Amino acid sequence: MNLGVRWTLHGDGRTPAPGAVVRPDERLSWPRTAGLGAQHVVAMFGASFVAPVLMGLDPNLAIMMSGVATMIFLLATRGRVPSYLGCSLSFVGVAAAIRASGGDSATVTGAVFVVGVALFLSGLAVQRFGARIIHAAMPPIVTGAVVMLIGFNLAPVTASTYWPQDQWTALLVMLFTGLAVVCLRGFFSRIAIFLGLLFGYLLSWVLDRVFGKINSPVGGETVDHWRLDLSGVGKAEWIGLPSFHAPAFEWSAILVALPVVIALIAENAGHVKAVGEMTGDRLDDKLGTAIAADGAASMLSTAVGGPPNTTYSENIGVMAATRVYSTAAYWAAAGFALLFGLCPKFGAVVAAIPGGVLGGITVILYGMIGLLGAQIWINAKVDLRNPLNLVPAAAGIIIGVGGVSLKITDDFELGGIALGTIVVITGYHVLRAFAPAHLKSEEPLLDAGTSSYDKDARE
Repeated sequence: MNLGVRWTLHGDGRTPAPGAVVRPDERLSWPRTAGLGAQHVVAMFGASFVAPVLMGLDPNLAIMMSGVATMIFLLATRGRVPSYLGCSLSFVGVAAAIRASGGDSATVTGAVFVVGVALFLSGLAVQRFGARIIHAAMPPIVTGAVVMLIGFNLAPVTASTYWPQDQWTALLVMLFTGLAVVCLRGFFSRIAIFLGLLFGYLLSWVLDRVFGKINSPVGGETVDHWRLDLSGVGKAEWIGLPSFHAPAFEWSAILVALPVVIALIAENAGHVKAVGEMTGDRLDDKLGTAIAADGAASMLSTAVGGPPNTTYSENIGVMAATRVYSTAAYWAAAGFALLFGLCPKFGAVVAAIPGGVLGGITVILYGMIGLLGAQIWINAKVDLRNPLNLVPAAAGIIIGVGGVSLKITDDFELGGIALGTIVVITGYHVLRAFAPAHLKSEEPLLDAGTSSYDKDARE
């Protein structure tokens, strides 16, 4: 059985020839492959460590399970789809909503475990029926609207939780990160979030030395505190297992989390399409496998208390910059992630990220997540002048972003992300069923985040 774990040496194993690419089934020398793997780990650092911290989960367990998830993905796709799987930022808003309603870490991981199951089943459905099923259920107007409301639903978290802890640090970190994203080139632009975190760490340390403690709200109470508190780092061990916990299942939390399936399908499909275009390898037949593998990896991670995973665009940037698509580099990256996960001191450093730093980072990060929805609309040429598109998207986004709720019984209500998503999906399909022919006459365009069904697929 070909598991994609055998590679042929590319050239002399040193430097690819000008214009040449290192294909997924090739590799450079092992020292160079290890170096590329370390580069992939650095590329995913910012998002993969910020996400579990924002979700209130163990960052050490997150990085360890990202390594396990990457191995599962590479084995499932037989080494044809080079990808790193890290903690998905799409779940940050879900975790915030669940915790705001009284849920704990077990409730969060239980809800996203069910999302992993749904993603796995979606992957199997795509394998059976093809990419067309994605478009039929979730056309671009629906996908874009759901991604947008998930991102913008996070705005109150930044405004009320992180930014007030240290507004001036947050402002400076926001400016620095924005400049890094725009002005840096190549690999460094891909790790702009990580660089913003480093800048925020240094800035907080300097401000503590110069101005002393700051008086600001932390955990709902205004107190004097250090901006950067590294006391937990000194107490942490160098080697040890992360903390595990079992998931807990509550219907209210599950309904809040389920809409994220749409974002994850779009992320995976977009990744497969991008990798296929870069490598020149037609990967349409691996779309369902990739989605199912992501779902299976997320189920395993959340079953032990870790966060769910998704494919990372940051690592696509590394591949584009180096033109090295070898899956051997991703196996090396997964190995490094496992080692980091066994270092509690490293996790303590991540957990000590100052609130003001997170405020500056999340202002940009959450906005970028939301605007990815608009990018889906642009790529798919969605016509918002058409009321069939405009009405369900407008209603669902306002409900999701504004936190509108619908009380079903005394003990159960729908609101925010869950209700907004239901309104977008059901609203679009119901309106389409009753809409006059001229509003439906335009030929549907496939979501740019999915694998294109070409002329052969339509014939």
